[in-house]
This record gives sequence, structure tokens and C-alpha cells, in this order.
Amino acid sequence: MSATGSVTVETALVGSQPGRMAAAGHEKHMIVEPPEEYDYESLPPNFSLAANMVAGAFAGIAEHSVMYPIDLLKTRMQVVNPTPAAIYSGLGNAIATISRVEGYLSLWRGLSSVIVGAGPAHAVYFATYEAVKQAMGGNASGHHPLAAATSGACATIASDAFMNPFDVIKQRMQVHGSTYRTIGECARSTFRNEGLRAFYVSYPTTLTMTVPFTALQFTAYESLSKMMQNQRKTGYDPLTHCTAGGLAGGFAAAATTPLDVVKTLLQTRGVSSDHEIRHARGLVSAASIIWRREGTKGFFRGMKARVVTAAPSTAICWSAYEVAKAYFIRVENEK
Repeated sequence: MSATGSVTVETALVGSQPGRMAAAGHEKHMIVEPPEEYDYESLPPNFSLAANMVAGAFAGIAEHSVMYPIDLLKTRMQVVNPTPAAIYSGLGNAIATISRVEGYLSLWRGLSSVIVGAGPAHAVYFATYEAVKQAMGGNASGHHPLAAATSGACATIASDAFMNPFDVIKQRMQVHGSTYRTIGECARSTFRNEGLRAFYVSYPTTLTMTVPFTALQFTAYESLSKMMQNQRKTGYDPLTHCTAGGLAGGFAAAATTPLDVVKTLLQTRGVSSDHEIRHARGLVSAASIIWRREGTKGFFRGMKARVVTAAPSTAICWSAYEVAKAYFIRVENEK
């Protein structure tokens, strides 16, 4: 979206006093230079890192909080060798069963871990995204898919290093039969029984999934939003960001579901009663377990729930980020 300044022509009558040559009606035209073209998607030079991080934190908390129950269903549907009470025929059946047997509030178990981790992680995420995008010329006019993909990949590498332990805690609190009531209790138990490695055993797999996920999502988002902006009004347009974010998130989520299933196995291995799963060492080990037991279909467990989670989550995330960014830009421009 761009708002291009127009040339202002000020006309002044010169020589209003009698006896001067200018009194004959000569005019002086003063040309005021147009302000530099401003692309909404780019950041003004004085846009602070702190404001960018606040916008990102706001986006992350909003995204995860709203869609958390569906994320819980995704985790449970991806668990390999679940207990008989945790086998669901679909999203509707899962919601009804969990609400009836465990109580409606159990759909929000583990949310505190996401809130504590998502704010700082998304602050780092969007700060890195904007910095790399600016450095690669992605804020210049035109279409820059390589800059979008690279900035997205760098953003997720930085944020996942912070978020991965919180994600491990979240998923251990989400699984059926979890006895953890607080993130502190879960963190202490995991560290005591499995050591620090338990919080990062899934990190390589997470990056293997989230780097292509984010690259696909950011590329699709940038492309869709620019295409839609060309057909709509200039300035901040929430419908554009919401629609482009939802479509981009759903597409990227579907494409990376197999790696998400592997990640879930690794992050929940410590609470599994299955000896082989408890001793899964990494991506290859976890993937081989899924392949031997369930074949190709095992890698697409919970794909519908993942897409249903990712599409609106990404729409909320981008909308929240862009509205916060628009606010800070307006404040800076009014100074």
C-alpha cells in the first residue's frame, strides 16, 4: 500500500506595494518538493526496534490464545499409540469427548506456557523479520519473494530457539492423561527426569519444519497482500492482511504437516508409555517409528486440525501485527 504525496504549488502575488514592477501582476510559483514515496509495508526510518517487538509480541499472544483449543486437538490427534480414551474420529468428536469427560476448561490446559513464551518469541520473530527484510531490499517497491522467504526463515530460527522449551511444556500438558497443572511443575519434572536435552531434542526437527513453513507462509503472504493491495484502497487495510494471512497460513500448514507429526512425537516422548517412543533420538528415529507403524497416513495425522488452526491463527497474527504496526507508524508520523 502506498500513499504518494502530491506536488503543492503555492502562488504568491509579488509587489503589492505601488511603484514596483511586480505590481503588474507577476506571479511567483514556489514548488514544494513532494514527500518521499511511502510504502505502508515498509518501515519509516525512525520506526524503533522496541515498537516492532511490541507489535510482534501483541500478535503472538493474540494468535495463540484465540486458537489454542484447536491446537490442543491437533496435538492429541498426532500422538502415536494414544491411550484408547484419546482416540477421536474427528474434530467434532474430539471436542465433544474432551468437554464431556475432562471438562470444557481442559481444552485450555497449557495455555499459560504459550502466553509466557509467545510474547518474547514473537517479538524476536518480527524484529528479525523486519531487519532482514530491510537489509535485503524487501521494503523497496515491487515484488521481492526471495527477501520475504529469507527474512521469514531467519525469523523462525531466532524465535524457535527461545520458544522450543515452552512448546515442549505446552504439548506435554496437552496430551490425554497429563497430570501437570502448571508450567513450573512440568518444567521441573521434565528437567529432573530427562535433563536439558528434553527441551531441545525436537529443535532440529522444529527448524526442519518451521523454516520451510515460514518461508512458504511469508512468500505467500507478501505476494497475496501486494496483489490484493493493488486492487483495494491505499493505507492500512485489515481485510487484506486477514485474508492473505489466513490463506498463506493454511497453505504452509498443510505442506509441512508430516514434519509437525514427527515434532509432536519427539516433544511428547517423555510422557509416553511406549518404550520405543520414549527412546526416540531425533527426526530420523521418530519418522521411522511412524512409517513402520502407520505408513504414509501416519504423517498426515491431525492435518485438518493443523490447517483449521493455522489459517485463522495466521490471519489473527498478521492482522494484529499490522494494526499494531500501523498504530506506531501513525504515532511516528504525527510527531
